[in-house]
Amino acid sequence: MIKKILTGAMLIVTLGICTPARQENSSPAGRQTAEHASAESPRTGGPAVRNPRYLLRPSDVLQITFPITPEFDQSIAIQPDGFVSLRSVGDLYVAGKSLPELSEMLGKAYGQFLHDPIINVELKEFEKPYFIAGGEFGKPGKYELRGDTTVAEAVAIAGGFTDKAKHSEVLLFRRVPGGWDEARRLDVKQMMAKGNLAEDMHLQPGDLVFVPQNKLSKIRQFIPNTGLGMTIP
Repeated sequence: MIKKILTGAMLIVTLGICTPARQENSSPAGRQTAEHASAESPRTGGPAVRNPRYLLRPSDVLQITFPITPEFDQSIAIQPDGFVSLRSVGDLYVAGKSLPELSEMLGKAYGQFLHDPIINVELKEFEKPYFIAGGEFGKPGKYELRGDTTVAEAVAIAGGFTDKAKHSEVLLFRRVPGGWDEARRLDVKQMMAKGNLAEDMHLQPGDLVFVPQNKLSKIRQFIPNTGLGMTIP
């Protein structure tokens, strides 16, 4: 009898020890750990925004047509403040929107008095994408942005650096609502020396690539020319 009681007690203790271990594997913390590990697994595919859609800007001209209700057809230019004046709807802010986003906006606006309106939007006139090269470039200016272009490629397009350029500190400015935003400083000199363009950034329409003067060029103008063949290291 005593032997049976001891055997039962040992069985209960054994179950008590093993049960928490099984519960721990199925606990919320355990599930979160598994989910976290899954979230950190490598993701396939290219960069998040590799082929961005064109975003509307002032002076763009739109052709808006209604196949079923042509009385609402309209050809309209985006005003300098980013608004358009739509027939029977009024002013609508469209700057910075893509064509699919604009189509959705128009559907909601005209859907208030038209049943399931069919609306076609065509971009008739637009400013070609460009970038600006400023500072110590061989040929600074405004250049058409044709296809995927990086900062290093923009340097070549703009005639390379001058002898006054601080090409270890190339500045990339990106246009944002209300002004400019400094996106990044790039050491193009080091990238070229190492032959590694992994950190080379891709331009977006309206970007400004600026190359400042190096310190030597800034102070050279204040050093008198003695005519003795002296050089500055």
